[in-house]
Amino acid sequence: MHRIHRITLDDALPILAAGRAKADEIGVKQTLCVVDDGANVIALHRLPGARITGVDIAIAKAFTAAGHERATHLFNEAPDGPALPGNEAFGISHMLPGKFAIFVGGFPLSFEGQIVGGVGISGGNGEQDKAVGAAMLAKFEALTAAHA
Repeated sequence: MHRIHRITLDDALPILAAGRAKADEIGVKQTLCVVDDGANVIALHRLPGARITGVDIAIAKAFTAAGHERATHLFNEAPDGPALPGNEAFGISHMLPGKFAIFVGGFPLSFEGQIVGGVGISGGNGEQDKAVGAAMLAKFEALTAAHA
């Protein structure tokens, strides 16, 4: 028998709050997204002043991280990023057009070795998106620590 863990809106809201707090701290107007294990949007927050394009980008990053079970920036990290020219997944971003993101800002959420969702962050540069993602992941870890 396989046990399935799922995140809910009640799980997603504090994760978004942690992301917003970090974005406010570093002064970046971002869009934050949390998806479940099926890569379906549970919660999305576009901070005041964040670009409207960030909504679709944050969703795509969260979708990719959850669905492909890896941080999105790992697709393009040299030298072995699978989506780099000449590597085995070059062109993967053309699959599922508009939904598959292979740049910084998407991170999977894992609990007891199982992907239970993902987060997507859009609006800053790569380091800013990673910093906000790290805050969101830390909050997720704190929330799940009580259940481990």
